[in-house]
Amino acid sequence: MPSSFESDVIKAHNEYRANHNAAPLKQKDELTNVAQKWAKHLASSGKFGHSNHKDYGENIAMTSAKNPTAMWYDEIHKYDFKRPGFKSGIGHFTQVVWKNSTEIGIGVATDGKGTLFAVANYAPAGNFRGQFEENVPKPK
Repeated sequence: MPSSFESDVIKAHNEYRANHNAAPLKQKDELTNVAQKWAKHLASSGKFGHSNHKDYGENIAMTSAKNPTAMWYDEIHKYDFKRPGFKSGIGHFTQVVWKNSTEIGIGVATDGKGTLFAVANYAPAGNFRGQFEENVPKPK
């Protein structure tokens, strides 16, 4: 059973995705387990960075906010729908709405000092060169 944090993050993802005509993401236990393990690692180590997991897409956040999805989606302002493709500063947004991604897992941990480490893993992964136009549609 997903936690309320996980449910809130998935709900936010799916609301944004609906605005881009992308199907809702479904929670997958395997992705959740991997995300939770990495979130705990980030919180306990105090280091912030992506995992080396190549099978999944991944967004990470270190924040005091409860739901990082809006922060990731806010990169939409840097994305050029007239010239689709990857550039620095848009990868979180494009992964949130990536049409080909169908599953998600959320992990969260705190460092005991008020900082929340959140990890979202996606399958299939997004952000592949040459696939942005069909996977990152304009909002309605």
